[in-house]
Amino acid sequence: QVQLVESGGGLVQPGGSLRLSCAASGSIFSFYSVGWYRQAPGTQRDLVAIIKDAGTITYADSVKGRFTISINNAKDTWYLQMNNLKPEDTGVYYCNAVGVRGSDYDYADFNSWGQGTQVTVSS
Repeated sequence: QVQLVESGGGLVQPGGSLRLSCAASGSIFSFYSVGWYRQAPGTQRDLVAIIKDAGTITYADSVKGRFTISINNAKDTWYLQMNNLKPEDTGVYYCNAVGVRGSDYDYADFNSWGQGTQVTVSS
């Protein structure tokens, strides 16, 4: 199985910054995509940012120009740098990875989620 461990959430004032990290472990052969999703209380889980295997990056309109997603392929770790945070950015942030796991020609697709990390933007 592929496991994802997130870190970096917390409480920050409006206008502040946070950096989330997501570390993947397991027999990962390749990624189709890695990304971040956000779920506010009483709402569905929505895409925040995603990197696809062709290098395409997509952001939710609400975070464009403020958030940056990046990946360190050597460490199977990706990040979400969040600047100029707003109260409406508050929620539980989940990382996600879709790809292929395995080795020695024994492969399988995977779709894994992190446990979630709380981000609260409040004065």
